[in-house]
Amino acid sequence: MFNKIIAGILPYMPQRLVWQFSKEYIAGQTLEQALEVAKNLNAEGALTTIDVLGEFIKNLDEAEANKKEYLHVIETAEAAKINGNYSLKPTSFGLLIDKEVAYKHIREIVAKAASYNNFVRIDMEDSPCTDMEIELLRKLKAEFPKNVGLVVQAYMRRTLLDIQNLKDLNQAETPLNFRLCKGIYVEPASIAYKKYEEVNQHFLEDLDYMLEQKMYPAIATHDKALVEGAYALLEKYKPKNDQYEFQMLYGVTPALRKSVMEKGHRMRVYVPFGKDWFGYSTRRLKENPQMASLIIKALFVKG
Repeated sequence: MFNKIIAGILPYMPQRLVWQFSKEYIAGQTLEQALEVAKNLNAEGALTTIDVLGEFIKNLDEAEANKKEYLHVIETAEAAKINGNYSLKPTSFGLLIDKEVAYKHIREIVAKAASYNNFVRIDMEDSPCTDMEIELLRKLKAEFPKNVGLVVQAYMRRTLLDIQNLKDLNQAETPLNFRLCKGIYVEPASIAYKKYEEVNQHFLEDLDYMLEQKMYPAIATHDKALVEGAYALLEKYKPKNDQYEFQMLYGVTPALRKSVMEKGHRMRVYVPFGKDWFGYSTRRLKENPQMASLIIKALFVKG
């Protein structure tokens, strides 16, 4: 209850106070700041995926602006020789306003990344977006088989079936590339698992299927139990080092991240940045009120 109260009042607090918490998990408000973070992560041996913060928009002018920003991000990051790829949220490009316009914008971004032999990850958003985002993957992978992938969320009851239904796209030279995460959006129990043990069980079931089918899993978790479970599955299927990776969020569980890398596994760090950091932070807190204790620590312990 205390955490929910904090989550509810956070949007009304001064932004400079909220930033004390947010700055540890957001790479900055500008592209230059994000690229500096990405370079430092590369120097540590980690790959990156850069994401411009911003999700649900009100009109297609915003979608056009977001597309132009992403094209600039790709050009600038490639010029800076960042060892990483890109992530985007389809609602930032008008998915819930006009899905064809959104597709054209995202296709242009994927084409730009592909011109550098690089890759774009389509983030999975809440349940009204799921079918449309799977459709986006199908259309884009047909044209850019090596340059696009999707996020799937283990807590959704439909996820394993979704993965299985996409199996026809999985080819030896261009395997399906999934970021597998637990999922953070608030969904009803009728469509999403709620218990910790259930979510973890299905996460590992999904990962088992991906490895069995020789798909490319990006194992996105900060849960030590899931990391250990992933190690066991990797030992079972013995994929090559370039046939999977681990992923973690910037600023989260750095010690666990280091330990995974020290074992020789590829690691990619999600690097979010942008002017919409405040909206991102407050939305994420509402979706995960347990983070409130971290905010209290940031505001009152760190001043």
